Amino acid sequence: MAGKYYRKKKSRGWGIAAAVLCCAAVCAALWFTFGDAMPGVMQAGAPAGEASSAVSPVESEAPPSSAEPEPVSEPESEPEPQPVVTTARVSASGDNLIHDGIYIQAQKRAAAAGEEGYDFSYLYENAVPIYEGYDLNLINVETLVSDELEPSSYPRFCSPGDVARELYRIGFRGFFLANNHTYDKGAEGIASTLRFWESMPEDCVTSGLYRDREADNASYTEVNGITFAFLAYTEMTNGLATPSGAEASVIYTSEEDVLAAQIAYAAERADVVAVSVHWGVENTHNVSDSQRALAQKLADWGADIIIGTHPHVVQPIETVTSADGRAVPVAYSLGNYVSAQDRLDNLVGIVLGFKATKTVQPDGSSDTAIGSVTATPVVMHYDKWFANMRLYPLSAYTDELAAAHGIGNMSIPYVREMLAENLAPEYWE
Repeated sequence: MAGKYYRKKKSRGWGIAAAVLCCAAVCAALWFTFGDAMPGVMQAGAPAGEASSAVSPVESEAPPSSAEPEPVSEPESEPEPQPVVTTARVSASGDNLIHDGIYIQAQKRAAAAGEEGYDFSYLYENAVPIYEGYDLNLINVETLVSDELEPSSYPRFCSPGDVARELYRIGFRGFFLANNHTYDKGAEGIASTLRFWESMPEDCVTSGLYRDREADNASYTEVNGITFAFLAYTEMTNGLATPSGAEASVIYTSEEDVLAAQIAYAAERADVVAVSVHWGVENTHNVSDSQRALAQKLADWGADIIIGTHPHVVQPIETVTSADGRAVPVAYSLGNYVSAQDRLDNLVGIVLGFKATKTVQPDGSSDTAIGSVTATPVVMHYDKWFANMRLYPLSAYTDELAAAHGIGNMSIPYVREMLAENLAPEYWE
């Protein structure tokens, strides 16, 4: 039968019978031929007592073995299940504010290389090493982004799609879209920027433009087995109302019932809820009472990390304790990432870093903690007349570069002093 194989057992019974018959035949022949001449051979009819004492060919039994029996090994006990711990390192960068000087230079670089479009690689290349070792990189996109609309600058911003593609190329995957410039181009701008972000790769995650105000509006991504939820809100849109017929809109920080429902919903479904808030007063390092009050509410509703933007300068990092006892870091303002602004404090920002640690117990329950919060300072540099705009980590920025800065009063000692006044030393990398 196909698939089955049988091994036949060898039988020994017929061989023994044949041997016995042969022996009998030989003995009979000898008897009749030599019987009278063979004393000691039992004669026919002889008394039984005169028979020769032949030994029966029965094998003797082997003596009992004196070897000790092998001990029976006990089955090994199963090891106790242990908790499984996973981590993810996350960065968040500040306002990516693309003024016209920045995108005009990018266009010229592309043309010089014989290419169409915009080449933004020079703008960011010095900052790329900052993101080595991070598993997820987030950024505030301060402008609309479109391949369809003409680029524009202050006061109504719209940036070429190539800037977002460059951010993606160097490792950014999370993009916050809610800010005071979201309505700069009306309904057409919103529709165009939505189409652009929908054209990006699937692992590109955005938050901040909402088609409705339902609770289930967070964006999600998973990194190293840890699920992150993203929500983004803004305090204002420069006095512009939600455009008529807009496909989507921002959610204002004043809509607290909506914020509370969305954050609580996300907290039930994600290990980490990251909330971006565009708030505060421009050009001040001071945190307002309203920022602190809202930060406490966000933590109570379920936020695990709060990322602040909008003031264009660095503000402190603090920790608030949520109603359920979690320690929630709040970076009130990361400052600018890139821009062509011309005040010294506007040219210095920080890249926030933190580590999410998830512990899964043997029974399947889990908890996630946020820790290892850091701040990596960055400096936006340009030469005279805003030429050659590019970003540097402060650790790579030199006195020679500072002396050549087009602003005229760039000073590394001043930058360090300003940061020391606004950031606790334990956050510095």
